[in-house]
Amino acid sequence: MRSSVISHDTLIARESARTDYSATPPLDRAVATALPTRLRPPDLLRLTDEGAEDVLAGRYDHLLPPGGVWPSVERWAARLVADDEVDVWLISWTPGKHTELHDHAGSLGALTVLSGALTEFRWNGAELRGRTLSAGDQASFPMGWVHDVVRAAAESVDHTGIATGPLDPTLSVHAYSPPLTAMSYYEVTGHGTLRRTRTVLTDQPEGDM
Repeated sequence: MRSSVISHDTLIARESARTDYSATPPLDRAVATALPTRLRPPDLLRLTDEGAEDVLAGRYDHLLPPGGVWPSVERWAARLVADDEVDVWLISWTPGKHTELHDHAGSLGALTVLSGALTEFRWNGAELRGRTLSAGDQASFPMGWVHDVVRAAAESVDHTGIATGPLDPTLSVHAYSPPLTAMSYYEVTGHGTLRRTRTVLTDQPEGDM
């Protein structure tokens, strides 16, 4: 990828920034054997990290928007890898475009942030909890993970209290295994519970673009 798109500082951040967000506890053996894929969260984290390295190295320049001009209104995505076991996507995020509160149905997921920052709101069983993922951060999404993701506001800071820096473009690489086929959407009720509003068939990452 061209140096004018992602800076050298971002490359350094990706190499050095590994936080507790990327720590994935080992799966219980009974849980692991029941999952619909042989890939585990650490495998997906590795795939997103490798995909991010390939994007930064320019191996996917032919998939990027024409002229290197990133969309400024709607989110944009390109599938980097597709087979029967896993889908890997590059996503560009635009201001204020939430994914809505959703799960990934029968798929495990993971992401690596390349540049800019994302804010994730996750349902923890009692409330929505927010966190900021900046360049170099990773996160994995086990079964039952319900979250909403949006590009972080320009004034956001990361978990260390440091400003996230320039947010254009805000890019992340996502992996899903098995490849996404459906997503359910939710709302938080006035009683502090989660209610499913709809389920849709889709092969788009993190909701419709």
